[in-house]
Amino acid sequence: MIESHCGGCACGAVRYRVVGKPLFSTVCHCRFCQRRLASAFAIIASFDAPAVEFLQGQTSECEHRSDESGRWLRMRFCPACGTTVAHTAELRPGIISIAAGTFDETDWFAIDRHIWVQSKQPWVAIPEGVASFMQGAAPG
Repeated sequence: MIESHCGGCACGAVRYRVVGKPLFSTVCHCRFCQRRLASAFAIIASFDAPAVEFLQGQTSECEHRSDESGRWLRMRFCPACGTTVAHTAELRPGIISIAAGTFDETDWFAIDRHIWVQSKQPWVAIPEGVASFMQGAAPG
């Protein structure tokens, strides 16, 4: 049986389900993620688009174009509470990335890469053996 996991926004208006394991799970240390989340980094679980189903509520969308790479990132967020639940990236067509903190349970996947570590906070330690990229990771 293929596993599935659910999650949603902070107020509960938006709900989603993913099927299977992420293609990759990333910690992003870029300044944009730090600003948009008011945090040290973003935790992202990425899936082929058909593995992601929005079950409830409507999302709004906002596009950001990176001042470093020039590529776009489209965030999907709850219009009621503002929680970003997912995004798509120009670099990875056909992939939907879920804001991993929005999963109902967050202990079922492992982080396999850290990106934009040139911008990481100095007190953040990257675990030994996890791939680390000064900027973004190669597509895929």
